[in-house]
Amino acid sequence: MKNTDLNQLELLIKRITQFRDERDWKRFHNPKDMALSLVLEAAEVMEHFQWKTPEESSLHVKKNKDSVAEELSDVLYWVLLLSHDLDIDIVKAFEEKMRKNEKKYPVHQAKGSSKKYTEY
Repeated sequence: MKNTDLNQLELLIKRITQFRDERDWKRFHNPKDMALSLVLEAAEVMEHFQWKTPEESSLHVKKNKDSVAEELSDVLYWVLLLSHDLDIDIVKAFEEKMRKNEKKYPVHQAKGSSKKYTEY
């Protein structure tokens, strides 16, 4: 990841915490409630695709891209805020998780397969 990408992520986190702190909402932001908010926002993303075929989903996104983007942004908001408050370096955690995934799902076994790594 480039330094400019890291700086952009740090700016997002700063903007999120400033937004929260200006409103004195930190007192409401315990890990449980933030995790619940994250799941609720993810459910709002899912609502865009519920009961739709892949073709209908594709058309829906074309027509409602801004709305889908807003819901994804809400998910990102809670991921970044929760990781910040728990003092988790989310970039480092992501990189470590991707390395684990690359070991669990080597290309020669996983390519084109929907099997879980325990099924190889």
